Amino acid sequence: MVHLSNKLRAAATLLASLSAVNGQTNGSEFGELTQYGGSPPVYPTPNATGLDWATAFAQASAFVAELTLEEKALLVTGTPGPCVGNISPIPRLNFSGLCLQDGPLAIRQATYASVFPAGLSVAASWDRALAKQRGVDMALEFKGKGAHVALGPVAGPLGRSGYGGRNWEGFSPDPYLTGLLFGDTIEGMQSTGLQACAKHYIAYEQETQRNPSVSPDGVTIEAISSNLNDRTMHELYLWPFQNAVKSGVASVMCSYNRINGSYACQNSKTMNGLLKGELGFQGYVMSDWAGTHSGVSSAHSGLDMDMPGGISFLESGTIAHSYFGPNLTAGVENGTIPIDRVDDMCRRIMTPYFYLGQTSYPPIDGGEFALNYWSPSDVDPGVNFTFGPSNVDVRGAHGSLIRELGSAGMVLLKNVDNALPLKTPKIIGVFGNDAGDLTDGLYFGGDADLTNIGFQYGVLPVGGGSGTGRFSYVVSPLDAIKAKAAQQGNDALVQYVLNNTLIVDADGFAIVQPSPPDVCLVFLKTWATEGYDRPSLLVDWNGTAVVETVAASCPNTIVITNSGGLNILPFASNPNVTGIIAAHYPGQEVGNSIVDVLWGAVNPSGKLPYTIALAEEDYAFADITNSSALLETEDPNAWQSDFEERLLIDYRYFDYYNESVQYEFGFGLSYTTFSMGNATVARVGSGSVSALPSNESIVPGGNPALWETLYSVSVSVSNTGSVAGAAVPQLYLGLPQPANEDITPVKVLRGFEKLTLQPGESQPVTFDLNRRDISYWDIYVQDWVIGTSAIGVLAGFSSRDIQATTSFSPLASSGSGGYGGGYGDHSGPWHWSASEGRPSHWGPPKAI
Repeated sequence: MVHLSNKLRAAATLLASLSAVNGQTNGSEFGELTQYGGSPPVYPTPNATGLDWATAFAQASAFVAELTLEEKALLVTGTPGPCVGNISPIPRLNFSGLCLQDGPLAIRQATYASVFPAGLSVAASWDRALAKQRGVDMALEFKGKGAHVALGPVAGPLGRSGYGGRNWEGFSPDPYLTGLLFGDTIEGMQSTGLQACAKHYIAYEQETQRNPSVSPDGVTIEAISSNLNDRTMHELYLWPFQNAVKSGVASVMCSYNRINGSYACQNSKTMNGLLKGELGFQGYVMSDWAGTHSGVSSAHSGLDMDMPGGISFLESGTIAHSYFGPNLTAGVENGTIPIDRVDDMCRRIMTPYFYLGQTSYPPIDGGEFALNYWSPSDVDPGVNFTFGPSNVDVRGAHGSLIRELGSAGMVLLKNVDNALPLKTPKIIGVFGNDAGDLTDGLYFGGDADLTNIGFQYGVLPVGGGSGTGRFSYVVSPLDAIKAKAAQQGNDALVQYVLNNTLIVDADGFAIVQPSPPDVCLVFLKTWATEGYDRPSLLVDWNGTAVVETVAASCPNTIVITNSGGLNILPFASNPNVTGIIAAHYPGQEVGNSIVDVLWGAVNPSGKLPYTIALAEEDYAFADITNSSALLETEDPNAWQSDFEERLLIDYRYFDYYNESVQYEFGFGLSYTTFSMGNATVARVGSGSVSALPSNESIVPGGNPALWETLYSVSVSVSNTGSVAGAAVPQLYLGLPQPANEDITPVKVLRGFEKLTLQPGESQPVTFDLNRRDISYWDIYVQDWVIGTSAIGVLAGFSSRDIQATTSFSPLASSGSGGYGGGYGDHSGPWHWSASEGRPSHWGPPKAI
């Protein structure tokens, strides 16, 4: 089960008075389970009305009016075919079907396609322009291969636990950072005419028991249930999906897990109530592959498309063996499913198709069946897909963006005495099993040894599972270093030992001569993949010992990590470790991107999109739910994951409890230095600000009043160093603590900008704040509410490097009413001390 710190257990006890409001109940033999009263039913499914897509909606409505009931069932049910997911053609209406392809960083099932940096690298770049361009370039490749729908980007998992096996597919555990990059990526993708699919919806935060299993006694053990309250849902996990809907995303994929006891793909509260109701989503909800567990219930709860179609994952003859398909037809005929619901499902599927102009579209690459888990013999009789040439090269000039973004997503964590950038080192030592070329092939999808350990030799450009990509080439760090050394013109010597065991156990360092090298570059990796949660937060393959061994003999040791998430870095304090770069998953140009940073062709500008704490146990407040008892259980409902930390994940937890960390959220060094001037706040617009938003008609993204800019915060940023570089000023807000509510974080990210400055140059930066940015979700009012206390403004270069502070009071009654104090309200519990870089009165809020 989840292991909580004593501090969070105490906080949970203080919040027990809320149990009646939140409907908390107790669980089974596994202890008290805060399930928040289950997931309340919300029926019927809101019908799409074509908001923002009026012309396409009319076309979709006319198309659906021509369909027979059997054809409608075909349109909402996946079928075997050449793509990862397939919707059957309807030739008599000139509809060629739909091809759905993985994934979030590449068209996985393809030849002659690019493999882009992972979402984690995008988040570490903090660069919205690059995020959007990545979306454009990826989409052009999907479209060029005939894919109508890309199964990405990812905002679930958000990254509640650092151990999550799929965190790297998404962006960051901060919902604001994820939300903006999520929306930018979607807008870039769909600008090309490709449909994006926002996934995985929702609260899908671990791989362990993500699907049902069968016990030794033959009992079906249900999937993990993510149990969370309403405020946590809105302010963390739903937040980025609200951005996605506002950005016009075509489709949303519901996840494998249960939510407060109900499977995500038949959860009426999350699909009907939140997504289609509160957020005004006009597209369609598809199931994750084999994530459907019912027919009638799922249809009524808001599921529009069943993927891949069969009741079992790889079942052929899907149309005859599906929760939808003929069973949907039968449900209409016997009255258990209204035809209006089926028509709405079809209209939702067809509206983005028309809106994005997919009536004229490239054919499916003729080589797809050779890469797929289905063969032509699996295709249902009478289903004929249209194919074009095989092995179409869709890479274009995308390698340059991949190289640029790969470097932009690298975070310089340590740089003692300007060890970096390198100049012209004569003797270069390269160590570690992450430095060389791949030895086990250019695709991480089929080797059983890649499960939860990864391959032993070769650089790690991306992770595994459905979020990976098939490489056409990979530039290894060692090859890139050799090429760079040859360009130095000083007959540099590059020597290397890539066997970690040899380095640690057999004095492999001594092989490199002359010794010690001018610089020792140590390359480490950490594997992450769908289907497994990480067993450790340390680097893999005994990497810590590799660093300590090399550093014992080399006083200029630079460590580079390719990792699917955060790593604990015990060697960070080693004086001989003069530099550390978190290189994340940069994609196919990984070696070139790393060398660009090492030698200074690129001034590093990446910032951590997560917190690196001092020890693994520091993350116990939001652990992966697992235990020997659970693995051996015969209780069908035993797997419960209670999100008792609520809003306090990542830096929100560490800041709230004033815990020391190794490197904080938003941290990252540069080869230059920056400063920031005072922060000023201005009201945008006129008139007074109300606590509640005006009651306006819902549009995609929710109540439009939530997106109205109310305030702006301005600072000036200067390059005080000697070389050009990109700064990432960040804005955090200290929001008021509501009375009798959940714990509110000390501060939350609410703005960032990336700007390049020449030496001595200054530029103003303005952060716009909309109503949602300065509100909290009130579980009683069921709306976004602005608190009555002052809001603290904290601008700086990381979550703990605060350079400028001020406050503002949106409501005339600031400081009064039934709310606790906030930043800038000196009568409350918080007072920001700029000299200390943290609140001078740090501790739990008084108003709990």
